[in-house]
Amino acid sequence: MSEGSQAGARVEEILSTMDDIVVAASGGVDSLTLATLAGRTPGLRAAVAHAVSPAVPAAATARVRRLARREGWRLLVLDAGEFEDPAYRANPVDRCRYCKRSLYGAIRRASGAVILSGTNLDDLGDYRPGLEAAAEHGVRHPFVEAGVDKAGVRGIARALGLEEIADLPAAPCLASRVETGIRIEADLLAFVDRAERAVRDALGATIVRARVRRDGLVVELDPDALGRARDGVRRDLERTLQELGPDPLVRAGVRFAPYEMGSAFVHARQSAGAPRPTGGGAV
Repeated sequence: MSEGSQAGARVEEILSTMDDIVVAASGGVDSLTLATLAGRTPGLRAAVAHAVSPAVPAAATARVRRLARREGWRLLVLDAGEFEDPAYRANPVDRCRYCKRSLYGAIRRASGAVILSGTNLDDLGDYRPGLEAAAEHGVRHPFVEAGVDKAGVRGIARALGLEEIADLPAAPCLASRVETGIRIEADLLAFVDRAERAVRDALGATIVRARVRRDGLVVELDPDALGRARDGVRRDLERTLQELGPDPLVRAGVRFAPYEMGSAFVHARQSAGAPRPTGGGAV
């Protein structure tokens, strides 16, 4: 048995102790792998909830819908309503807390089942204020309970035959691209999505983050793509982004830099750290 199959068996053993669950699926590898595993667990009444909003790329929603059709999921597509929360829109360093409160509250209203998230062990070393919102709603994290990290999740996905999901790069919500304290606006997030797709297509980049900063736009790239972004290519991309983007933002300047996880959260490193979920549903 492969390591992915062994990890999947540990998670399935945890899932088999449950009766009625709903998986919060963003469209990334973690939540889609968990949703697939839950949907294939015998005797488990499983649903999948996916929130649509300006912060969710259209590609992520399309991916969820495709897999839901293939796997026969009971899919709940809902509006989490985070844009109605002034605290979320103000974009504090703990913005994710307000986003997840909206998300889990909306799922709770749509379903009385236990909510599951795709949080894995590697997430616990990062700043994750959304875990506090998860605790408030009794959300369980089966990958954490089973001791599965990101590599383990990818292994489970491959064992399940989800090769296209297993190789997905990390893709947090579009609001994560906006520097702390800059107000979250729907049109700004739409630009971020357009900009990242344009850069990805032009460079064949694995990782692209169009970071909205107070002093302009910073395009962060994986090392290979950054190496391909030479002078002429950069000038072409800058012109493309100027055509796509809000004039004041791109006029302030477009810079290219190596990818740095969470770099838009300018005060996160000063935080006391992420809350850590524990096993058995207590988070």
